[in-house]
Amino acid sequence: MTQETLILSYHDLEDLIEISMVIEAVERAFRAYEDKTAKMPPKVYLDLPEFSGDFRAMPAQIGEHATIKWVNSHPKNLNLPTVMAVVIYSDCRTGFPLAIMDGTLLTMYRTGAASAVASKYMARKDSKTLGLAGCGAQARTQLLAISHVFDLDAVNVFDLSEDEVRKIMEAHPEVNVIPAPLEKVSACDIIATTTPVRSPIIKREWIREGTHINAVGADAPGKEELDPAIIQDARVVVDEIEQASNGGEINVPLKKGFITRDHIWATLGEVVAGKKSGRENEREITVFDSTGLAIQDAATAELIYNLATKEGRGTWMELVHPAAVA
Repeated sequence: MTQETLILSYHDLEDLIEISMVIEAVERAFRAYEDKTAKMPPKVYLDLPEFSGDFRAMPAQIGEHATIKWVNSHPKNLNLPTVMAVVIYSDCRTGFPLAIMDGTLLTMYRTGAASAVASKYMARKDSKTLGLAGCGAQARTQLLAISHVFDLDAVNVFDLSEDEVRKIMEAHPEVNVIPAPLEKVSACDIIATTTPVRSPIIKREWIREGTHINAVGADAPGKEELDPAIIQDARVVVDEIEQASNGGEINVPLKKGFITRDHIWATLGEVVAGKKSGRENEREITVFDSTGLAIQDAATAELIYNLATKEGRGTWMELVHPAAVA
């Protein structure tokens, strides 16, 4: 009997998934990982300094399905996205590839969703302003996801490119998006940093009491966006300790001795599962170090596959032929 694989392009997905559904799926994934009902080996990096980029392979399993994402990071790309990805979604019982899907939009949505989950547990409940350092594609889903959880009065945004600032304003006409310098971006109740920098751009003196920061841009060794004094003064929650220590926002402060691993308060899974608090009081600064986990990909891929098969999206292909089985 022939079985077919579902091929899903970017255009098959762009109006298929809603951010609310991704936020719920990602929150469940963090809880499942903490409860040991999901598996996720370490992310594998293929560093390519001669090409100013890298590839990462990210496998995970939740329930009866597993995924692997092949994703790049090439910050110097001009006519292509900085990040592009492909996800294979497989049946754990047989190993059959049920789907191959664009992972670029999936990555944007699941990363924004993780910040929304972290903000839900770690930001002050009365948060009304969001600051975005960086206005690229990832910033747009940060805004989409966080504004789903919080009723925002204003969003202060900064980017070196005026064109990127204009794009994010046009993408969210329903939100009061205001171009602003980094100092004013940093004065917001919630901040999301999504830049590829390797030297801090957010200063400690700009951060007010009670601020929550989603540090998203640092996802490889040597990257950092925040003044290490912010990390020193904050309650720090990471998505995964080893991954964050090696390539997240805390990787440089750890290597330089500004902090030790004892400074890490919790993983987001521990916070979501209720094992540790995301915030103790209204005055403390909180930081979520988001490096991006394969369990987020697995949960979002399952959501996408179920929606796509229900709504008849994509193209079915006989990718694996029975005759190939020895």
